[in-house]
Amino acid sequence: MKLLVSFLLLPLINAFSVSSKQGASSLIQSLITEEKCFSTVEGAQIFADSCAVNVVYEDCYEPQPFVGKTNVGQHMKDKVDQRKGKGDVRIDKISDGTQACGFAWTWTSGGEEGLRGTTFVELNDNGEIQYVREIPEPIYKPGDLTLELLKAVTAGAEPLELAPYTPRIPEDANDVCKYLFNEVQGRDVQIAMDLFSDDITYRDFNYEDALTGKEQVQKFIEDFSFPGIEFRAQRFDDGILSTCFTWEVVLMDAPDTIKGMSFYELDPETRKIAYVRDVPESAIKPPILGKIARQLRPGLGVFQGVESGSRPGGM
Repeated sequence: MKLLVSFLLLPLINAFSVSSKQGASSLIQSLITEEKCFSTVEGAQIFADSCAVNVVYEDCYEPQPFVGKTNVGQHMKDKVDQRKGKGDVRIDKISDGTQACGFAWTWTSGGEEGLRGTTFVELNDNGEIQYVREIPEPIYKPGDLTLELLKAVTAGAEPLELAPYTPRIPEDANDVCKYLFNEVQGRDVQIAMDLFSDDITYRDFNYEDALTGKEQVQKFIEDFSFPGIEFRAQRFDDGILSTCFTWEVVLMDAPDTIKGMSFYELDPETRKIAYVRDVPESAIKPPILGKIARQLRPGLGVFQGVESGSRPGGM
């Protein structure tokens, strides 16, 4: 009789379980701000408990991804130990995705703030974390040297033949990015610029300073639009007003790629892109300067912090 009752109640139990799951954005905010998963051992374990058995944590500071719940749990605890009880992680911006989300973050310690970066998190159908990509900003920012190097590497490359696309007006934040990077693919700069707010702030972590305004952003996009570079979007979250997605860049069909991540935020009234944060992975893992900075200043992760609040939204 008990077995029969359990069998009959199972669909109701499963329905309650699904309905009580947190979306990606809510789960991540809780794990970071309430459980302190990046600064306490207890929080690190709660993060691990929120993961799927086959979770993949792609920490792009490290040489290899961490695979499996046990390995990810140990990695989270190691990250806590490396901070030596100093500082915390602050969420600057987080996308409003349900199945997946991304967040821009800053390390804080005392009255200072330091290392910034972006993380993408994807859940499975059971509401468990199944994939993470985390990329910290580079300590050394090469600026226009990046552009000069890319042009030298791709000299003589032929343009790719791309499938035709149909111009349209994208709606949600994730749709804007899918349209730009899966459909337009850099072929029409003006179409892209029509989607940006006049007072856009664009933070590319290859550079020390953020770009502000459409004129600076358009020049930046045009400068990096030349043959030999193939930008491949990978995973998108389902954010409405803000979104995060992962990508890789292929140079001249080389086997090795450069991984990265972008966070886009729309103006809630105009639905134009108001903020962008791009962050590429380091070619050396762990990056030499980043490793030294974390050893010397474990709470900040940089050699010299700045006053808390001096970079609104992690700018």
